[in-house]
Amino acid sequence: MLKIVLNGENHTVSNDCTAAQLIESLDLGAINLALEINGEIIPRSDYPRTGVNAGDKVEIIHAVGGG
Repeated sequence: MLKIVLNGENHTVSNDCTAAQLIESLDLGAINLALEINGEIIPRSDYPRTGVNAGDKVEIIHAVGGG
């Protein structure tokens, strides 16, 4: 298991976790969101091939619509 910082909180993920797997494990797959790893915005199309590594700082921001 790897330790990361997720939205400022310690979090543990599997050794081979991808961004897509992290989003799924948090039940956020259907939500519009922005994902940032170590200060870099990750395009949704790259989630399946973007690995999450020990010590990464991950920020997930939910997009909220309004009117």
